[in-house]
Formats: sequence, structure tokens, C-alpha cells
Amino acid sequence: MSEQKKRVLTGSRPSGLPHLGNYFGAYKPLLDLQESYDLFFFLADLHALNGADSAADLRQQSLVMMATLLACGLDPHKGLLYAQSAVPEVCELAWILGCQAPFGMLTRAHSFKDAQAKGQDVNMGVFNYPVLMAADILLFDADVVPVGQDQKQHLEMTRDFAQRFNHRYGSILHLPEPKISDELALVPGTDGEKMSKSKNNVVSVFATDAEWKRQVMSIVTGTQSLSEPKDPVTCTVFTLYKLISSPNESAVMAERYRAGGYGYGHAKLALIEQLKLVFGPMRERYFDWLKRPDDMRDLLLSGSRSARVMAQRKLEQVQAAIGVIGRPF
Repeated sequence: MSEQKKRVLTGSRPSGLPHLGNYFGAYKPLLDLQESYDLFFFLADLHALNGADSAADLRQQSLVMMATLLACGLDPHKGLLYAQSAVPEVCELAWILGCQAPFGMLTRAHSFKDAQAKGQDVNMGVFNYPVLMAADILLFDADVVPVGQDQKQHLEMTRDFAQRFNHRYGSILHLPEPKISDELALVPGTDGEKMSKSKNNVVSVFATDAEWKRQVMSIVTGTQSLSEPKDPVTCTVFTLYKLISSPNESAVMAERYRAGGYGYGHAKLALIEQLKLVFGPMRERYFDWLKRPDDMRDLLLSGSRSARVMAQRKLEQVQAAIGVIGRPF
């Protein structure tokens, strides 16, 4: 890894089968960072304990997450790929940071307030989520952390915890900067609303041809006849096609829409073919990785060993600064 590049760190909770909204909203932006940053990516399996139904579900969803990212182009040789749970120093730093975290600030965290508003079981994992997130980031001296608007507050809390620590113990923790993208595509689902598993309106990334056809053909469209001109800007089919096609290809479809004589059925068939073209090779790699769970575990644990060496080094600095006896590693 190049020392000239800034270090960007991000993680993702394993959450099941991916759809186009996941790909364009999370995975593709993440993978694009490989070219300009030293990418640290962790499987956030400890964070996932707040949502996993069972141990079997968490294991399977973790494998799905790994297979997805590797199939989509995550290159472990361009950065560091590791499991949060394989670096226990994260939890120790979370406790230390928790001793700097004001109770009132944590009650104002979006994660806590959203869980309360939804009537969820607000356990200490939910309440302390911003502290564990801060430990994830600060343990590895991240320069940049990509976050959406919904996570911006949590990153500001990370910086606050670090500043409180540094004020008390000296300049030990590196303050990260947010990387907020306002250009992420809002991917519409088959009903025209935001694509979401909970709404059952998804177009899957790694579906079979038959599933892609069923999903795409169910997309809600306008009522114009075949001969009538149509507005591509307001059409979900065109919006999805534009996301996965070249500018020339989407311009051709837009022209056909406006000219008339081109039906929504034609556009849906074109979208299906484009899905096969763009995601077909990824789909093959995805199912190939799923057949090799031991290879994925070995890859993840290899990165985790490297991550833990770095984590131990940082935690030694923190322990020395706060005055605890510590322990030999």
C-alpha cells in the first residue's frame, strides 16, 4: 500500500442479498475508492448483532457480504480487508472512549432516537453504537471516512470523543474527516419509490435470468400507448437503464422514448439484457465465491491478522497514555 495515499476506512453490516440500490448507493462508491486511497474495509459483524436473528443467519449473511464485495471488484491487495470481530482491540478502545462519551450526547444520536421512534428494543448495543463506530475509526488512524448524511452526526461524535481524549491525555487519536457524497444515485424500486428490501420492490444484483425478468417486468410505468411519445426522465425503467448503461446507450433509449413507437415493454427487455451484460460476469464470480467459503474465511482472517497487529500497536499507545497497567500482547 502506498504511504502517499490517505487512508479511508469504512465497514458494512452483513445484511443479506444485495439489490441495485445497495450496489450504486454503497458498493460501487466504496470500490471506486480503491484507486485513490488506501482502503481499509471491515465486515461489521459486531454491529450486526443488533439485527441478526440467529448465529446461522449472521454467518450466512457475512459470507454473502464477502462474496458480493469480492465479486463486484474489491481487491484485498489494494487495501486491508478484515473482520471487526477478529480485532478485539476495537471493543477495548470502545470502552475507553465510552468513558469520554457524555450520556446526553448519546441520547441525541440518530441511531438511538430512530430505534426509540420505531419502538425497537433499545439495548446497550444500540445505545453505544456511536462509541463502537468511533473505536472502529480511531483505532486505525483513518484520514477519511465516507458517510451519508444520516451518518454525518455519528462521525462528528467520533471527532468529539477523540478531541476529549486528546485534551485529557495528549495527541494520541487522529481526527478523521468525513467524505460525504451528494451525488449518490437515488435508485428507484419497481414501484417507483426508493428501492428497499422492506418494500419488496427490488431488482437484485445476482438474480437468475428468470428472476430478473420477473422483477423488471413488474416495474410500474406510465399509461401511454406504444405509439405515443414518452418522457424518459419520469420513467423508472429508463432511470435504471441509465444507471447501468453507457451515456450513448441511454441517449439512444431516451430518443426512442421521445419519438414514439417505442413501448415500455421494449425498454424493459432492453433493461433485462443490460442487467445480464453488466452483472452477469459478477454473478458468476459471486456464486463461485459462495462455493468456496473456506477461501473467503482465509482471506478475511489473513487481513484480520494484519489489522490486529496495527490495532495492538495503537492500543499500546492508548494504554500508556491513560495509565492502565495494560497487558503483554
